[in-house]
Amino acid sequence: MGPENTENDEIRYSDDGDGGPEASATTSPRMHIRSASPDIENGQLPLPVWLRESSKSFRWRWIPYRIRQMARSVVEWAKGPDPPQMQKITPFFPEVQGFLPELIRKHLPKKRHKAALLALFYFCWILTFSLVLHHSASAGDIKGYGKPEPVWCGASYWSANNGCGLDGNSCRPFNNATFPFRCPANCARVKVLNPHAVGDQEINYRSFVIGGPDYRSPEYESIYRADSFLCQAAMHAGVVTDQKGGCGVVSLAGEQRSYAASKRNGIQSIEFDSSFPKSYTFVSGVSSDCVQDLRWPLLAITVVFTTLLSLSTASPIVFFASVFPILFFHVGLVSDPPINSALPTLASLIIGRFLPAALGSTIIYRYSVRPQLTGLTAHVEKTILWLGGAWVGSLNNYTFDFIPIERLTPHDLQVEPGAQFALAIVIVILLSIAAGQVYYLRLEGRLPRYLAIYGVFIAFLLICVATPPLNLRIHHYFEALLLLPGTRLQTRASLLYQGILVGLFINGTARWGFASILQTTDALRGDGQLNTLLPYITSPVAVGLSNITFAWGTPPKGFDGMSVLVNDVERHRWYVGEGAGEQTFFRRWPDEKTYFRFGFMSGSSAGDYTQAGIWNPDGSWKKMAEGPSL
Repeated sequence: MGPENTENDEIRYSDDGDGGPEASATTSPRMHIRSASPDIENGQLPLPVWLRESSKSFRWRWIPYRIRQMARSVVEWAKGPDPPQMQKITPFFPEVQGFLPELIRKHLPKKRHKAALLALFYFCWILTFSLVLHHSASAGDIKGYGKPEPVWCGASYWSANNGCGLDGNSCRPFNNATFPFRCPANCARVKVLNPHAVGDQEINYRSFVIGGPDYRSPEYESIYRADSFLCQAAMHAGVVTDQKGGCGVVSLAGEQRSYAASKRNGIQSIEFDSSFPKSYTFVSGVSSDCVQDLRWPLLAITVVFTTLLSLSTASPIVFFASVFPILFFHVGLVSDPPINSALPTLASLIIGRFLPAALGSTIIYRYSVRPQLTGLTAHVEKTILWLGGAWVGSLNNYTFDFIPIERLTPHDLQVEPGAQFALAIVIVILLSIAAGQVYYLRLEGRLPRYLAIYGVFIAFLLICVATPPLNLRIHHYFEALLLLPGTRLQTRASLLYQGILVGLFINGTARWGFASILQTTDALRGDGQLNTLLPYITSPVAVGLSNITFAWGTPPKGFDGMSVLVNDVERHRWYVGEGAGEQTFFRRWPDEKTYFRFGFMSGSSAGDYTQAGIWNPDGSWKKMAEGPSL
């Protein structure tokens, strides 16, 4: 007796000998096959693997079937739901958010009326902005000293190492001279980004002010070493403020025997316990009609105008084409100018940078901004999230200044305190944001396309990293260009992300221009250490209370001389062929501690200098530590 007949667990074959399935399911002998395999569904045999695979994927048969199956599942998942779920922001209180655009549409129905209103808006902003900017840029006059000259936050009277020449003669005069100056606001944030030697101290990633009021002096006069940043020293002395800048008069005070450290007005100064040939102080009691930096009133004016524009327009092109140049010129002329110079010179520079930035903005608009803002009716949310984010990004010299990452280079990440931890936090935040964007891109069915785009971006970056002898440096504008394509979604989070990235692009191009992302080692190093060979001088050949003698051999290949810094001033140069490599130095003051550093020279250029060795007042010698200084 054959097995029991069922509808599901059977395969019927015809009895006519041709081996083909019979059309009738009732007149042929039946063969019943059962299986306990979990792969069988509804009791039917699974198709063989070679039948399951499509002709396109079958060529990957060398890959295990399970892996191919997982890959197909991932691809299907990445394609997203069918049909796609397009993201649209449903505004809170739509009547309120759409009130101003509807009011304009109702009372100004024709395009020429709207164009006239927009032209009036531009005129009012340009006029207000220009008048306040001109007033802010007018230096005024300091009675008895003339018109103050604008200086940038890191200006000083002295160049590092042997930059001022032998005995500092290239930086004369040392005294009996005055200079009226004008500092911008926000100078407290300026730091030295490479190690700077002050005696045996190494100063890095902080303000650079040496000296201040000496409370041992009966007058408590503030005296600063000449290589101190002038505007930060003026802040320390209370002549100008960080919030508004200001004007003052600096007076050269010649040589001083010591410089005291103190913390005043938010600036911590550095002590130097030996002499230096050039110093300065600030003239007190001067009468000035100097106009202080008006960047905060200008910021308020521009924020008000851009907010009104954002609330009033529903057109993406009108909104973006208006906000972008307004923010660009505000950053370049007011909040983060690239140079502190006369207004015409600064304006010329910013106009030159705006033209290529405007070209970049058209690409940003076409592929990121327009898809996101088209059809958006939540204008209050757009103002808070997109425009607010754009201001945050544009003012990143204030908003992101707390992050201890000055430059995104391997060297800075290794040596700057807190940089690696901060970078880890930033990466975690970016990955979290990316996960959210991937989720919504998948819902819209765009994920495969964007994975391909970012695959090209990553391949390009890897090629840049592998390009010798250049180094990859990610600038603000380039970071924004890389991340903006993923923000085209119309979600509230994407509004914020896109606004911040557009602001970073504006700040990067207005402040720095389109700096190359591939830079030479010299360009990245700036005024940093050169990694050259160092002289091997461990101790003097003779040392006493009043004099000390050093000797050295022939410099290695590539160098032809020796430079000796005494108290951070070049006091001796020696070249091959000028006799024996030996020099005796005499103590100028009986109780003075004296610092010596040595560096090889090639022509008039010096390499790295050694760490400082110390000739103590008692005649003893403390040898220098290993490694270079700057």
